[in-house]
Amino acid sequence: MVPPDEPPQEPPREPPEEPPKEPPQGPGEGSSGGHAGPPALRRPRFRYWRSLLGATAAVMLVGATGGAVVLWSQYEGIVADLPTVEGLRSYQPPVMSRLYAGDDQLVAELANERRIFVPYSAIPDKVKNAFVAAEDQKFWTHKGVDPAAIIRAGLTDLTRGKGRRPIGASTITQQVARIMLLGTNAVSFRRKAKEAFLAMRIEQVLPKEKILEIYLNEIYLGNGAYGIGAAAQTYFNKPLDQLDDAEAAFLGALPKSPTNYNPERFPDAARGRRNWVLERMADIGSLSQEAARTAEAEPLSTRSFTRPGPAPGAEWFAEEVRRELLERYGQAATMQGGLDVHTSLDLPLQRSAQAILRQGLMAYDRANRGWQGPVHHLPGMGPDTDPAQWQPALRSVPAPLGMLEQWRLAVVLDAAKGRVGWVESSVVWRGGQNGDAGGQTGGQMGGPMGAAQTGLVQARDLSWAQRAHGLHNGDVVMIEPQAEGNRVGLMQVPLVEGAVVTLNARTGRVLALVGGWSFQASQFDRATQALRQPGSSFKPFVYLDAMEQGVSPSQKFEDSPVSYGTWHPNNYEKDFWGPTTLHDALRESRNLVTIRLAAHLGMKTVADMAVKLGLVDSMPLVLPAALGAVETTVLKEAGAYAALAAGGRRITPTLVDDIQDRDGRVVWRSSALSLVAGAPDAGPNGGAAPSGGAQPAALQPGTAPAVPPGGGAPASVAAVPLGPDDLPQLRDDRPRIASEESTFQITTMLQDVIKRGTGIKAGEGIDVPIAGKTGTSQNFNDAWFAGYTPDIVTVVWFGFDTPHTLGKNETGGAIAGPIWNKVMKTALVGHPRLDFVAPQGVVLVQYDTGRGVTTDAFKDGQIAGVSVALANVSQELTAADTGAENMPDSESDMAAGAGSQDSGGGHDIPPGANSASPAPSGGDIGMGGLY
Repeated sequence: MVPPDEPPQEPPREPPEEPPKEPPQGPGEGSSGGHAGPPALRRPRFRYWRSLLGATAAVMLVGATGGAVVLWSQYEGIVADLPTVEGLRSYQPPVMSRLYAGDDQLVAELANERRIFVPYSAIPDKVKNAFVAAEDQKFWTHKGVDPAAIIRAGLTDLTRGKGRRPIGASTITQQVARIMLLGTNAVSFRRKAKEAFLAMRIEQVLPKEKILEIYLNEIYLGNGAYGIGAAAQTYFNKPLDQLDDAEAAFLGALPKSPTNYNPERFPDAARGRRNWVLERMADIGSLSQEAARTAEAEPLSTRSFTRPGPAPGAEWFAEEVRRELLERYGQAATMQGGLDVHTSLDLPLQRSAQAILRQGLMAYDRANRGWQGPVHHLPGMGPDTDPAQWQPALRSVPAPLGMLEQWRLAVVLDAAKGRVGWVESSVVWRGGQNGDAGGQTGGQMGGPMGAAQTGLVQARDLSWAQRAHGLHNGDVVMIEPQAEGNRVGLMQVPLVEGAVVTLNARTGRVLALVGGWSFQASQFDRATQALRQPGSSFKPFVYLDAMEQGVSPSQKFEDSPVSYGTWHPNNYEKDFWGPTTLHDALRESRNLVTIRLAAHLGMKTVADMAVKLGLVDSMPLVLPAALGAVETTVLKEAGAYAALAAGGRRITPTLVDDIQDRDGRVVWRSSALSLVAGAPDAGPNGGAAPSGGAQPAALQPGTAPAVPPGGGAPASVAAVPLGPDDLPQLRDDRPRIASEESTFQITTMLQDVIKRGTGIKAGEGIDVPIAGKTGTSQNFNDAWFAGYTPDIVTVVWFGFDTPHTLGKNETGGAIAGPIWNKVMKTALVGHPRLDFVAPQGVVLVQYDTGRGVTTDAFKDGQIAGVSVALANVSQELTAADTGAENMPDSESDMAAGAGSQDSGGGHDIPPGANSASPAPSGGDIGMGGLY
């Protein structure tokens, strides 16, 4: 019997079976007098792990919910800020505008980004495959992003360490989104997310072909080339469809880094990247392994390409057209609108005019300024100096501004003999285009180091230099190698400037425009921007006003001294002819007759004539203005003289014939002259209008007026089809400022200016009818010659940028006339001989003016050789009428009396009589005109 307090026996360990549970005992059961305790309680198994798991799940749920909220808010922020992709449907890339000469030769390109757009259908398959293989091999299958590439790039970035730019995984579509819509390369998750979302949207909107077209035309490929069309031209100087496999693969290698794979700077890296692209092309099956190996074996040879324009010699003209386009259409349309601008430029004439002007400037400079010395000095140079020593030293010398392309820098090796050395291959560019070398700082640029050349300075140049500073060993000078013999010319850049404008007298089309010595040295256009006093070249328009008021060419005015207060005008010759016909006065540029004529006419009508012709925008109503004391430009004066040749119509000079947009539609064309189906010369300026009062419709190509890029008025004329029996006729809508009869009278007088007047030098050797006038401003600051044939006008100006005397007796006839002569001879080559045709209502009569026999045109009622009595208006004028006290005090011989307030009336002084107010010695020539 077991005692009641004896502990229970431990169950045996083997076999490991759980002992059977005893049923609970009721009261009284068990040992008599014994007491059993409560059973032992055991904790549930894995409670800790279950709690940990639950807590973790709760935290993850809260975190996931919070993360989802954050991600959603970020998504909403990114998506709300995304640009629309709808604009890509009508994608038009920024395309350069092109300027063409009158013969359709390319003159210049205007572009912020040099791009040649190539539509998808014209892109060769090898080029498409090269870019797809290099940039996005799954392009044709993905939906805008490539998840596998993103994961691969992320893992690579984790193993590359810090401080390095992350590997990209952008698809071609993502790159289009970044280039076209985001416009940033910032490295950030937000930018990449935007890029991905936009790429997926683009894929929903555009077909793959359109996406690839945009990409290949927008991507920057280095060396200023945007798009594959420009890149093919830049690197290989050939069109896209002529590229071989190796060349196409090289273009495909460039998007990764155009700078690091530049074939000129890093040829090995460029070749390696190209070969890698060829391998990828073989991997995707667009190129056979054999073809890939063959292409890899090819050398990477590029051909230099010079960006067109401006064409040599056309810089002034092209820049003026650019300014006009910017004013009309704005920066974006001009530089990125793909405009085709057809100009009136005659490129051979332009180059000839520039060369002739330069010759004239150099001739004046050599005769009046003398040798100014070397541009640099290299010590230690002598006759025995080895070329290996002076050649590199010479190449390091920067070229002076304005140095011409055909010139060379040379070092004086033997000053006594005039022997110099230079490097023939070192053509000087200094950042400029063809034509001259001025413009930017730098040394002599060119091809490989050429052989050293030596030669002797021409004897006359050596003598010229010795009269001034002389030559010394080691001097660096500018020379021009001569065609024959071992001789060179000694050169220097002149300080004097000049300008030339030649235009069609009937249409106003500018054929040539030269604005100075060197465009690269100074872009200031002296033909269109410089306001200068025309001097006596203004006088024909005073005389034109007289003809319009019925004054006869044989009318006589007194050529005798006259004074107005402190102003004492005089003739250039300082002599007096007495009563002088207008013909003789204009021919010999007599100032005193012109002053009396202007006083008779009234300066108000003279000013109105000059303004209406476009010669000036405004002018003071004072007598010195009649002598050319006004300001105008060479281009404006050319337009005014063209009006004389065109029978009194206002001629507005134009440089542009028409402008076409990127689709070939004409968006601008001058409407001054047009073809009509009705009567010619219809409209408000003469001729009968068609029945019903309607203006005849202009006949222009196209179907409707087009709206120019960037906004603006549509073309002013629309096409009107002609019937089989209709004959087009010319309508001239330009306002008529003076009658044909009056302008013909002036032309007849100006012909005599060249035959036997102040313009004799301008007419030497020209055997066609020409008319013209010299102009010399006060103190010989400006020299002009303006002249014309029935169809061509040329105006030449000569002077310093800062008004300064050209020298005593340096008149327009002496300086500008010979230049005009050479330019006109060139312009007339190939032109038929034309005569100035007398209009109805005038007769040509030969008569004796008192200073010789001449021929003039007379209107009905005018009698040749007769001078009628006219009121002497000049007797009623005061000093205030002359405006002497109000004119700029810039002339040396006007300084003494500029501030005088003498109001005494003007009075004639008979020849030989003493003046009550004697003029200074010689008298004032007159503010403005001299000769």
